[in-house]
Amino acid sequence: MDARLNYGKAAPGAFQAMLRLEEYVQNCGLELSLIRLIQTRASQINGCAYCLDMHTKDARAEGESEQRLYLLAGWREAPFYSERERAALEWTETITLIADDHVPDEVYERVRPHFTDKELVNLTLAITTINSWNRLNVAFRTPAGTYHRRQTTTH
Repeated sequence: MDARLNYGKAAPGAFQAMLRLEEYVQNCGLELSLIRLIQTRASQINGCAYCLDMHTKDARAEGESEQRLYLLAGWREAPFYSERERAALEWTETITLIADDHVPDEVYERVRPHFTDKELVNLTLAITTINSWNRLNVAFRTPAGTYHRRQTTTH
């Protein structure tokens, strides 16, 4: 599939703003392994091949198991995720698919005990940030398979 355009070159200010969001997310205090799981899960839902390639490569390089990555789409039936991770994954799915049911109270009540107020805000920002990256990469058809891990993760 051919790229439609390079959004970073077309609108460098927008790209820099996204990078600043990403930098905040990476340093917000949430576990990096948790961030990688939500980035991968949102990218699965949104069908963003570029981000799936990126975040699974990063997760593996950071020590994530192949088994947990392979079974991420079926996390509810897989025993390999902590309660905190399950809460984050449920929140990720609910926020990513927000138009479906507008974050029901029962989901919030299940997720809430696993995160402080600050963590929940940061988790939500991490989810909205990966959804923004997904939408940019899907809309402009950023080619998958081209990502090479660097010292700092950028899109």
